[in-house]
Amino acid sequence: MLVLIVRRLILAALTLVLTSIIATIVVQALPGDACTAYLGRYIEPGALAQCRGQLGLDHPLAERYLDWVAGLARGDLGMSLSTRRPAIELIGPRVQNSFLLGGVSALIGLPLAVGLGVLAATRRDRLADLLASGLSMAAMAMPEFVTGTLLIFVFAIWLGLLPAVTLVSSNATVMDLLPYIILPVLTLVVVLIAHILRVTRANVIDQLESEHAEFARLRGVGGWRLLWRHVLPGALPATINLCALTLAWLLCGVVVVERVFNYPGLGTLMIEAISNRDLPVVLEATMVFAGTYILANLAADLATIALDPRLRRSGSGW
Repeated sequence: MLVLIVRRLILAALTLVLTSIIATIVVQALPGDACTAYLGRYIEPGALAQCRGQLGLDHPLAERYLDWVAGLARGDLGMSLSTRRPAIELIGPRVQNSFLLGGVSALIGLPLAVGLGVLAATRRDRLADLLASGLSMAAMAMPEFVTGTLLIFVFAIWLGLLPAVTLVSSNATVMDLLPYIILPVLTLVVVLIAHILRVTRANVIDQLESEHAEFARLRGVGGWRLLWRHVLPGALPATINLCALTLAWLLCGVVVVERVFNYPGLGTLMIEAISNRDLPVVLEATMVFAGTYILANLAADLATIALDPRLRRSGSGW
């Protein structure tokens, strides 16, 4: 177990470095820079040169990247190029807002998706299974922005029950954000259930048809006892891996949903930073996304080992 953690931490560090390098190169390759985005298209060359000198954009890209890495090592996230404010002031509230949105969606969606998947598997080819499978297929076929738009039309425009977009700032309190996260959470829960339900259903059916489950039935084990003791222990590890990846997506990949609902999260900030060519903010947002994804995968690996005794005994591949 300790060897696994050390290996994964080393790999995580290398992944973060490589991700930051790629993000730097991609942002630099975009047309324009922070000064052209700030001053506009029709500007005098002298003003442009002065702006670049003030922001340090006249230095080589490698030098600016190494300065950013050195500052990060000291705990200094640097200054935003577009707002001239410390980057932590911009990123901190946005991280909290995105984690609130993803966390609430996960608390609702993950248990519901796994439970519906188990129910569909145990009611195979019956009405509950057909309904769950059909609705999940329909949800999977729709992109997130389509699902979000439909929910806005129904609950905000047609019924007038919920706000269509977020109208508070990124520094709003949790209580102020609660009315505005309902529709984004519903959107994420629909997408989450659509993916996890089908995988859970397939894993449970595979375990129900396995030899050890059949042997348990011959010994008189049935019902919930068969499900809890002989089916779920074999079906859950693969489901947990998917849940971890989905959780990482919820916390890191909600950019589309945040834009649809104008939600003040980290994804929205990253899009704004890319548009403004604000490299320090882009890099720091990328590090949060990548770090969250890596931690979610590590947690999934550890949970899989804890649930599967074969992995604890062999230790192969870990």
